[in-house]
Amino acid sequence: MGVLENLVFVFVAGLLTAFATGLGAVPFFFVDEFSDRWRVALWGLAGGIMVSASVFGLVTEGLAAATGRWQLAVGLLAGVVLVVVADAVLDHVDIGGDGHDHDDSHHHGAGDDDDHDHSDDQAHEVTRPSPDGGRGHTDGHTHADGHGHDHHVDPQAIVEGDLKKLVLILGVLTVHSFPEGVAVGVSFAELGFEGGIPVLGLTVPVLAVFMTVAISIHNVPEGLAISIPLQELGVSRWRMVGAAVFSSLPQPIGAVIAFYFVRIAREFLPIGFGFAAGAMIFLVLTEFIPEALSVGRELPGRGYRELAVGLTVGVLGMVPLAFV
Repeated sequence: MGVLENLVFVFVAGLLTAFATGLGAVPFFFVDEFSDRWRVALWGLAGGIMVSASVFGLVTEGLAAATGRWQLAVGLLAGVVLVVVADAVLDHVDIGGDGHDHDDSHHHGAGDDDDHDHSDDQAHEVTRPSPDGGRGHTDGHTHADGHGHDHHVDPQAIVEGDLKKLVLILGVLTVHSFPEGVAVGVSFAELGFEGGIPVLGLTVPVLAVFMTVAISIHNVPEGLAISIPLQELGVSRWRMVGAAVFSSLPQPIGAVIAFYFVRIAREFLPIGFGFAAGAMIFLVLTEFIPEALSVGRELPGRGYRELAVGLTVGVLGMVPLAFV
């Protein structure tokens, strides 16, 4: 295959990992809620997969290709810097989370659910004066389920504040998906060379297969993390899938850029492997594990057991990568 065909092949691989993010919304087609215990375990599973893929795959390949360990070290540091800078940029983005935009927030919070006709009926109800003289927004949410106070405070907080927090979540995961795409692209550096797995008439490196699968599995809990607040906002299931996939669209772009760079400048290959590994490991340590423990803080043992199980399963599942 020529250069263009190789780039298309890598782009499709990155696109597959992006589509895998949409699988995080699939559980909501069958259940309304996902237990915290399972969410913690899934974050641990994703973290274990990413760390083991980085250590057994990227770091090992980087050391084999390097003329000096400093090349891998430079790459690791650069990967960490990328994630830190991305976080710093997003921290300074004004999301406007003061929660005073009642009208705009209300339009976002209603009408997207599958039962939109019912939501419209509620909207008409709140225009009538209520017995207690409450405002339309408050009464609309109070009558949403017919349970009064049971579902009054929480939905109001979601409509006014969590929508803007959701923008930040989507932004963080979208930016973070780029280095994950870089990891996929770098793993395809030996595409077309001997010693790989035949796929569609092309020899694909074993590392690339493992990395594509690893990133795809890792994307599922990220898609779940995006879908949970969307589900609480009343967004339809298919829109949840679309939002999840959208957050990972930088992955095929990052994959193509990284692949092209390491192919035309192979002396930078060890740095590329280190870069991808550094970004992924740093993400696990600073984002995945804290997020898992935050979700599991109300569980017995504060979620450490579920996290440990997920991490262990993820690491053990990628151990074969160390022997290929």
